[in-house]
Amino acid sequence: MTATQTITDSRIHRARALVLRRPVLCAAVFCLLSFTGFWIAQRAAQVSMVDLLVYRAEGWTVRDAMDLYDMRATEHNLPNTYPPFAALLFTSLTVMSTGVLRTFGTAVNLVLMVAVAHLSLRLIGLPARVPRPAAVLALAAVGVWCEPVWTTLRYGQINLLVTALVLWDLTRRSGHRWAGVGTGIATGIKLTPGLFVVFLGLAGLFLGLRRLRAATAARRRTGPGSGPPPRRFLNDHLRRAAVATAAFVLTVALSALALPHDSRRFWTEVVFATDRPGDVEGAGNQNLKGALARVLHTPDPGMWWLAAAAVVGCVGLATAVAAQLTDDSRLPNARAWAALTCAVTALMVSPVSWSHHWVWAVPMVLLLAVEAVRRRTAGWTAWTAVTGLLFCSFMVWYAPHSRPARVELHQNPAQMLLTAVYPLIGVAFLGVAAYLTVRAVKRPWRPWRPWEGIGTLGRQRTTAGAGAERTYARG
Repeated sequence: MTATQTITDSRIHRARALVLRRPVLCAAVFCLLSFTGFWIAQRAAQVSMVDLLVYRAEGWTVRDAMDLYDMRATEHNLPNTYPPFAALLFTSLTVMSTGVLRTFGTAVNLVLMVAVAHLSLRLIGLPARVPRPAAVLALAAVGVWCEPVWTTLRYGQINLLVTALVLWDLTRRSGHRWAGVGTGIATGIKLTPGLFVVFLGLAGLFLGLRRLRAATAARRRTGPGSGPPPRRFLNDHLRRAAVATAAFVLTVALSALALPHDSRRFWTEVVFATDRPGDVEGAGNQNLKGALARVLHTPDPGMWWLAAAAVVGCVGLATAVAAQLTDDSRLPNARAWAALTCAVTALMVSPVSWSHHWVWAVPMVLLLAVEAVRRRTAGWTAWTAVTGLLFCSFMVWYAPHSRPARVELHQNPAQMLLTAVYPLIGVAFLGVAAYLTVRAVKRPWRPWRPWEGIGTLGRQRTTAGAGAERTYARG
């Protein structure tokens, strides 16, 4: 062994020892360096943060009492596509100059990246030997470089905020009085999270019916008036769906009072204009409709998209509901599979799902990584690695793309494959989730064994009202 090799090995040994002794400090330094490099890279790329400027223009339109949906902003002549409630929130951006606004937008989104990492770990769990703060900071430091997050900050988008609001709800303990408010507000801002309200409502309905059926069967066996009292039809899933619905209705009512003309126009006209956000066939539109438009060389895939969306929507919602009602003894991390299946379904069936909407990639890859470690098979390890690399590859932008020329309508098969990478990941994820859920539903119940999965050290699992409505102290 040479002297150089000896010195190198010694340094590696000291670095490993430091990480083991001070994991939180090392993770904090790593996150700070990553975020600093990210900030420098974004400024070097001269990112426009154009969507953030559109948000501020919406705020000015509200303040000036102009028509919100006739507004056009920036040199790209971009319209407003969000509900009027979002514009009310954006009025706070009008107090900032452009330079301050861009700095503020980047800083807030980096903080939200940490919040999404924290909530993702709370939803899924983390290795017992890793302190929570260290895991959060390390995940945020890595996750910020994936294409959906990079593009979210490049445009100054609000995807991390919407994701954090939904994850906050899904990770609240059973019976939490505010669980559902975040999803309702997120729906009032961007509509797409409304599928989570449907998902929770269906889960609550099926759970209530299951309880009634079990109570009826028990009464038949034991006779009326004997045995324990029947469990109530109402449950935590229904309560969360009701709270989310109430919060969403409140955003609509507030907007109608403050902006009656704009509210009427949005809910009767703008909400149905699915081509308003941009060209459906654009490379950035990473969903079923965008992929079919590029494959069929048409901006209107028509019935092909409706049929595909119906199939994927039904399969995705059924899988999410079944996983939500399955306990961890049958399907480890059942709540995480349910939540991410619902998120991927929403992204797939939405008329427009730009690549930056896929910030759900962070908890998705984390769930796959946890499963890969738990299962210890080459297939799961390879799938996790490939999925993570694809989300960090920026592959969707390798093919020619130009909005004025609409070159995506003339792609060859290789280019179609490049610009369909996220929908293909989504189809694969939904397929595996459906397979695991069906297999779990058929599996007989047995007690949870901590050594079979990765759990959270010293805490109870209380996320989103577990299917068996129990908590587990998992090691």
